[in-house]
Amino acid sequence: MKRSTYHRINIDGCEMFYRQAGEPTKPILLLLHGFPSSSHMFRDLMPLLADRFHLIAPDIPGFGQSQAPSRENFAYTFDNLAHCIKSFIEVLGFERFTLYAFDIGAPIGFRIAMEYPERVTAIISQNGNAYEEGLSDVWNPIKRYWSEPTEANRDALREIMRPPAIRWQYEHGVSDLSTVSPDGYSLDAFFMARPDAEEIQLDIALDYASNVALYPMFQRYLRQNQPKFLAIWGDKDPFFLPAGAEAFKRDLPNAEIRFVDTGHFALETHAFEVAAAIVNFLT
Repeated sequence: MKRSTYHRINIDGCEMFYRQAGEPTKPILLLLHGFPSSSHMFRDLMPLLADRFHLIAPDIPGFGQSQAPSRENFAYTFDNLAHCIKSFIEVLGFERFTLYAFDIGAPIGFRIAMEYPERVTAIISQNGNAYEEGLSDVWNPIKRYWSEPTEANRDALREIMRPPAIRWQYEHGVSDLSTVSPDGYSLDAFFMARPDAEEIQLDIALDYASNVALYPMFQRYLRQNQPKFLAIWGDKDPFFLPAGAEAFKRDLPNAEIRFVDTGHFALETHAFEVAAAIVNFLT
């Protein structure tokens, strides 16, 4: 069962795509992707862990192979996206699971963990931020959009949705670019070119401010529940700084903090290292 299988399921009227690998009797590892990616980002990691875990990786609504409901009928907020993933968890019947959260998957994941503290047995944060010191200066144009949501500030963010910027996210901080497959950024650019995809992502970017507002609640959840926790980050991530990983130690003294020599999409270049860290952490 190391080979992944691919599925579609109706969640609250939205067709969601997910991939899975490993025997259903094994401990569940729920994988949440980031922007502008999809569960495709886990294509190398899943076979490496499938002998030990039952891995489930959904495409968040609006991303990848999952349906993108119209903006008139669906508000692209993190609360709504988290609700979809919570419904996904309920429909698939996860009783207890480890959460792997990357990038925008992290604030979705922390919302889920706060709702299901008794179900989340451990958390793996791969460049998934919960502290303001983790936000780099690259966020400054996005922060301007939060404080002044004008059309001009919205339009200023459109370049990060375009193929050159998507590719830059994959390659920035990577010492050997020959190790970066073009599959990931090419697929992301393909999905971003769909009708309304850019507007959906700009709505999500605007609502990211809600995550920063919730950082104190995320931190309180960590302090009060002390989940088993691994932060494994690419230390040259242009978006989420190493300080954001180290900050977890304030609320989780027993957290394991590890860095790999790469950028934002660490699994593109360091899937073997991340898989080994996960096995060591969980077993």
